[in-house]
Amino acid sequence: MNRLAFTPRLLPMVFALGIAFNAQAQSLVDLYSAARSYDAGFQAAKAQYDANLFKAEQARALNLPKASFSAGWNYTNFESGALRADRAFDAQTATLSGSHGLYRPADDATYRQSQKGIEQASAALRAAEQDLIMRLGQAYFDVLASTDSLEFVKAQKVAVQEQLASAKRNFEVGTATITDTREAQARFDLVLAQEIAAENDLRVKVLALGQLVGKADVKPQPVGDGLNLANFAPANLTQWLDQADSAHPTLAQLKIALDVAQLETKKAEAAHLPTVDLVANYQSANNNGSSSSAMGYVTNATTIGVSMTIPLFAGYAIQNRVRETLSLEEKARADLDAAQRNIAQATRTAFMGLESGLGQVRAYEAAALSSQSALDANKLGYQVGVRINIDVLNSQSQLFDTKAKLSKARYDVLMGNLRLRQASGSLKAEDLQAINAVLR
Repeated sequence: MNRLAFTPRLLPMVFALGIAFNAQAQSLVDLYSAARSYDAGFQAAKAQYDANLFKAEQARALNLPKASFSAGWNYTNFESGALRADRAFDAQTATLSGSHGLYRPADDATYRQSQKGIEQASAALRAAEQDLIMRLGQAYFDVLASTDSLEFVKAQKVAVQEQLASAKRNFEVGTATITDTREAQARFDLVLAQEIAAENDLRVKVLALGQLVGKADVKPQPVGDGLNLANFAPANLTQWLDQADSAHPTLAQLKIALDVAQLETKKAEAAHLPTVDLVANYQSANNNGSSSSAMGYVTNATTIGVSMTIPLFAGYAIQNRVRETLSLEEKARADLDAAQRNIAQATRTAFMGLESGLGQVRAYEAAALSSQSALDANKLGYQVGVRINIDVLNSQSQLFDTKAKLSKARYDVLMGNLRLRQASGSLKAEDLQAINAVLR
């Protein structure tokens, strides 16, 4: 009977434990797979790449033979009062035509441009993939950093609460003043406000990550305790700069854009040149009479030959078109030069930022140890009466603030490694495996 009485009370707890047991944290690679199939920006870039493939096939058709078929039927009712002749007749015709370009330099340039368009779309797809990796990584580590901040605030709340209880006890026995109690109460109220803000920030960060991957119950795996950031330290800067110049997708797109502009100039110049086509024609006609005769007849005609067109004068349109394409070619070259300088600068900035981040982690690690030692010393001093309560509270705040900054700095190093790879154009989905290996 007692068991049955307690069962309804246990059901909510069992249900909650079941949810907690079934909730599994997702790794960075798992969430990337989800984001890749859900993110609208990446899907748009993929669709653009597919569209460029079909567009290239359209340009390829310019160099292939072309054929057409046409047929017709005519009915005539002929009446002549002078000749007193009434006659009705019809005619059927069918024509099969074909042509194939033998010399069309403009079409050749258009086809080569379409192949460059495929390469350009491929580079754009790589850039979109890198952008997705960066957005996912930032959202992922934002959640982890916000989670750590909330945990540190809660730990600080517990520590301040203990200090508040200690101040109340000391005041009751007469070894401390009411000031210590009020200072501890004020700090406790402040920590409560910080906890509310941290909880809200975590909810916002989780929603942002869930929106990116298309999941409502995202729970990223945290970083393991034995994190060795030396594995994410940057190598020689020159190597990153060389890699950026040779592999960056933005530079690849602009280099291809320059090639396309040069081909456009060749197309404009080709307007001066003749075009040569192979043409063939087969026509069949069946006539069941005419206005002058009731006799029917059938004709079949086959024609094959070569057609050549020579442009003579187009009102200086061709010359001005060539000047236009030469100017656009120069613009494409200038755009490429500007992008090379900007990407080199971005690579240097990312490299130095990663090195600076590693230095900050080492500094915060030392600061955390020092802050812990300072807190222990202040606690001991407060117990023996050489320190006041506010000294202990300040030491606690400094310790937990340092721990939060240390946690954020570690995540910034992991993101800095990805940022350096993106700046140099070498970022790939496989690079997430190194970070995934340090998750638990």
